[in-house]
Amino acid sequence: MITYKPLLKQLIDHNMKKQDLVEKKLMSWGTVSKITKNEPISFTVLNKLCNHFKCQPADLIEHIPDEQN
Repeated sequence: MITYKPLLKQLIDHNMKKQDLVEKKLMSWGTVSKITKNEPISFTVLNKLCNHFKCQPADLIEHIPDEQN
C-alpha cells in the first residue's frame, strides 16, 4: 500500500494545509480526496509536488508492504 504520510508531514513542516495545495493549483480537491484515502494519484501531480517542495517522490509517499497470509 502507498501512503501519503510523508506528504502530510511536508505540509506541517511548511505550515501549509491541503487547501493551500489546491489554491496553488498543485492539485484538485478530487486529488486531495484520493490522498486522504491513500488512493493513487497521477505522476503529474507528484511531479508538481516535488517541484514545489524541492524534494524527491520518496519524501512525499511511503510504501507499506501488504500483509501476506
